Amino acid sequence: MTVDVHQHLWAPAFVDALRRRTASPRLDGWTLHLDGEPAYEVNPDDHDLTRRLALNENLDLALVSLSSPLGIESLPPEDAWPIIDAYHEDARALPAPFGAWAATCLSHIDPPRLAKALDHGLAGLQLPATAVRNAEDLARVAPLLDVLTERDLPLFVHPGPAAEPGGPGWWPAVVPYVQQMHAAWFAFATFGRPRHPGLRVCFALLAGLAPLHSERLINRGGEGRGLVDPETFVETSSYGPRAIDAIIRELGVDVVVNGSDQPYAEAPDPALGDAARHAIAVTNPNRLLNRKESSK
Repeated sequence: MTVDVHQHLWAPAFVDALRRRTASPRLDGWTLHLDGEPAYEVNPDDHDLTRRLALNENLDLALVSLSSPLGIESLPPEDAWPIIDAYHEDARALPAPFGAWAATCLSHIDPPRLAKALDHGLAGLQLPATAVRNAEDLARVAPLLDVLTERDLPLFVHPGPAAEPGGPGWWPAVVPYVQQMHAAWFAFATFGRPRHPGLRVCFALLAGLAPLHSERLINRGGEGRGLVDPETFVETSSYGPRAIDAIIRELGVDVVVNGSDQPYAEAPDPALGDAARHAIAVTNPNRLLNRKESSK
């Protein structure tokens, strides 16, 4: 089963929920307004279902997720849940090969509501990296992670909102998103893994290359190189062969999974041969999701 664990698709109920808002995050037509980022003109073709199905014709599974940089999860419950519910409604209606990550409100932790959403067949839970950056954060979301453990479902960590206003259009993706993923990677390894020893977790965008800092970690008194966690995965979106090769040299190929971040990027070719390509696109993501590989 060839898998892409990281896509975004804004379907009608979700779009309508954003257009009903009068404060950020909101859509004015197809203009997206966020705190900390310049107004962004969304291309509606990027979220056209027929077009996306054509792009995904070679996939057995494409997992869509709530766009965590919008900051929806951190809104007050009365604002967050209508948008999250709309996203879940859309996700459940998507045809094959689509699946979806669940989302949840973080301003009011509600494990039973998450459990109910997961019981509809969602692949696991996505959380923004801004929700798991330190010990306090991880203690707060621990009841949600316990729900995942009970169901043997994974966690997907994705960049959250960019807090710093201003800068060129690429700034949020290159600076705060990467910083968030660094913090989340080290926080989960230090504080999250001892509390959730069996939880499978996947970090978007190769965890912002945080694993490559193991030498600095060791030099500052931590433990790093040689201690690969087989239940902690990284996905490839927004990077290419050089970064993927470096991560594999650090972590091994068995924890790297295929992710594209469509419609904002394409899945990279690791350019490391057929065996690595199969591991990244088939074997590893299916192990992350606890699914059997197809015979195709």
